[in-house]
Amino acid sequence: MSKVKILVTGAAGQVGSCLVDHLIAKSNTEVVGVDNFLTGKKENLPLSAPNFSFIKADVNHYEDISTIMISNKFDYVFHYAAVVGVKRTLNNPLWVLNDIKGIENILNLSKNTGVKRVFFSSSSEVYGEPFEHPQNENTTPLNSKLPYAVVKNVAEAYIRSFQKEFGLEYTIFRFFNTYGPKQSKDFVVKKFIKLAIQNENITIYGDGLQTRTFCFIDDNIEACATCLFENKFINDTLNIGSDIEITIKDLAELVIKVTKSSSKIIFLPALEEGDMTRRKPDISKMKTLLKKDFTSLENGILKVLESVKK
Repeated sequence: MSKVKILVTGAAGQVGSCLVDHLIAKSNTEVVGVDNFLTGKKENLPLSAPNFSFIKADVNHYEDISTIMISNKFDYVFHYAAVVGVKRTLNNPLWVLNDIKGIENILNLSKNTGVKRVFFSSSSEVYGEPFEHPQNENTTPLNSKLPYAVVKNVAEAYIRSFQKEFGLEYTIFRFFNTYGPKQSKDFVVKKFIKLAIQNENITIYGDGLQTRTFCFIDDNIEACATCLFENKFINDTLNIGSDIEITIKDLAELVIKVTKSSSKIIFLPALEEGDMTRRKPDISKMKTLLKKDFTSLENGILKVLESVKK
């Protein structure tokens, strides 16, 4: 029986590397990871796995990615490579806009090399400041203004257009805050935990009453991989996240409690842009993909804490 060949771009990032780990656990898969290490880390990759190989490359450079895709003839592509992080994307808008080239490259090469379906990591940011709660994939208007969100929105439009024009199948995942042991320390959960275990002040922008939902990495990966292995949500878009809303202030207090920290919470002036007041996805579609209960935020924090201590 021939192996299923899968390309994962952004394979050295938190979500990409955990997806790779999940995919290579299947005996019938052969996975190739690609990353340029802008934000990903080499130590995240399972380099000794027999059914995994890694190539350092930039998907935004056609010469880099075309050689890989033409020579491998992948069955499926998970396109997760992107410039991420609100501050990073605000400070480097042209980096972000360059990611449009990456989606063009992936789609054109997928169409021409026989890829069966492209899975794309979009973002909750496409909703901007939402008018509807929870945010439903089909009824909440896309209200994005930040460069990162606009690029994700443009990418979604490209993907749907390629399906209509060429029949290239897709699944779009709109990720809401996903956290886990491999998360970069400049994202909120990991950042709060690191400060708390050192008993340093935890800083929050604004009054801390802005709400978010936090999805543990295992729940994200299981849902996305199930879409592939069970042929679910073909030519569809789904939110990937948690539907338990919490204020950033309450998140800081929970981290302090779990870590038994003496940290104090310090409030800074609100960000001028990019800090939406509410975020909560409608995850009805995602719930049909999980075979287990969602990981509670407290249990997830404990798992991250364990990895940080190591």
